[in-house]
Amino acid sequence: MDDLDLPRPKGDAASKLAGEDLAPYSQDELTERIALLEAEIERVRTHRDKASAHRAAADALFNRPGS
Repeated sequence: MDDLDLPRPKGDAASKLAGEDLAPYSQDELTERIALLEAEIERVRTHRDKASAHRAAADALFNRPGS
């Protein structure tokens, strides 16, 4: 099993954000936070899609269907 296949440790940045108290934030700060999180989601999706395409190309090259 590759190290990349192991689950991420709990306590990563996303877990910490999810547990943060939002009460102290103003509406403007919350709007800004939402924009930053949406940009991060798009960045992660783009990376995921590139990784998937890279994996599919490698599988095709090495003739490993369904890997």
